[in-house]
Amino acid sequence: MKAEMEVLQPGLFSSIQDLGRFGFQKYGVPQSGVMDRYAMRIGNLLLGNLQEASVMEMTFQGPQLKFNSPTRICITGADLSPQLNNEPVENFEPIQVKEGDELKFGRRKRGFRSYLAIEGGFDTGEVMGSQSWYEGITSEFRLKKGMRLAYSAEQVSEIDTHSSIRIDMDYLEDGEIEVYPGPEFELLPQTHRTRLFNADFGIEDSSNRMAVQLKETLQNELEPITTGPVLPGTIQLTPSGKMIILMRDCQTTGGYPRILQLSETGIQALAQKMPGERISLKNINYTHNGAK
Repeated sequence: MKAEMEVLQPGLFSSIQDLGRFGFQKYGVPQSGVMDRYAMRIGNLLLGNLQEASVMEMTFQGPQLKFNSPTRICITGADLSPQLNNEPVENFEPIQVKEGDELKFGRRKRGFRSYLAIEGGFDTGEVMGSQSWYEGITSEFRLKKGMRLAYSAEQVSEIDTHSSIRIDMDYLEDGEIEVYPGPEFELLPQTHRTRLFNADFGIEDSSNRMAVQLKETLQNELEPITTGPVLPGTIQLTPSGKMIILMRDCQTTGGYPRILQLSETGIQALAQKMPGERISLKNINYTHNGAK
């Protein structure tokens, strides 16, 4: 029998993601991939998977899933009160799953996006070298009720290496987001530069995997720029003064001034913030290693 999990309830904005789709940006194909790479890598590490093994990304409200073959799983990132067969289970711990077991999620305790890693990763097929779901690129872009997701049926013996992993999850609640100056940062008036690092900003309800919009505006006195490359983490300043922070599913080029760029740590911290929460921007120098 093929090892599969059945989606009994899809939750909100749940999808399969890996580290992303690279080498196709020149064709306008977004990078995609998990919003929080740190949480993904920890889950795969705890299961002995390759760090790039695909995981399920769950946003705010997790799905309900039923397994038809034994495996091991690990849940990381946001705490969405996971339960296995109606019994609470912990994040950041490998969990043995048996045939017929059901996993579901409840009340959000902290964070915004949670990750389900599974032994060997998901086996949902690659498109352009990646399993990351994206509407218009892959046949599916969000979990649906009744969907079946394949995974490896092989069982790997659990080996106690007597090693430990330091897991830092303070960023789930920390509202400070690391940024670098962007290409057009120096064109901003000094008053604007000062305000960026001495104010806090609210997250708009419309924020998603493509971009996070900030509620507060910054008067835009800059001339339009020639369309140029943008990356996940680029903060664009629109003509209306709105600031848009591009995320994993963003476009590959843009014509708005790129005033700041989030570090990798900044992206994963922002990925765990809900609409309505407030953040502040922390300026870091170019020699700082932003990856965890």
